[in-house]
Amino acid sequence: MKSATHEAIALKWFDAFNTHNLEALLALYHDDARHFSPKLKIRKPETNGYVQGKTALRSWWLDAFERLPTLNYNYTTLTANDERVFMEYIRKVENEEDMLVAEVLEIRDGMIVASRVYHG
Repeated sequence: MKSATHEAIALKWFDAFNTHNLEALLALYHDDARHFSPKLKIRKPETNGYVQGKTALRSWWLDAFERLPTLNYNYTTLTANDERVFMEYIRKVENEEDMLVAEVLEIRDGMIVASRVYHG
């Protein structure tokens, strides 16, 4: 049953991201959640690719939504178990080449406690 619940959380994640609904996106995360992204490592080298807590997540995603108003994720694969959701999706931004992305959401007690992005 948890895997179905976790898959539902992932679908809410995609909906919030694709509508750039920052509050709905943050509502899926635990207050102390940790996030890793290669894009963070590039854009904010001082983070070494990590941010932690909703304040840092808010800042990171608000910047992305403002810089990339056409940012959209089209998921291709969702695989959930009792602890994690593995997602593959296509990152689409107008005037940029599409990018294949994988991301893992770690979920405890119905909240995302960690996420990690993988791409080239």
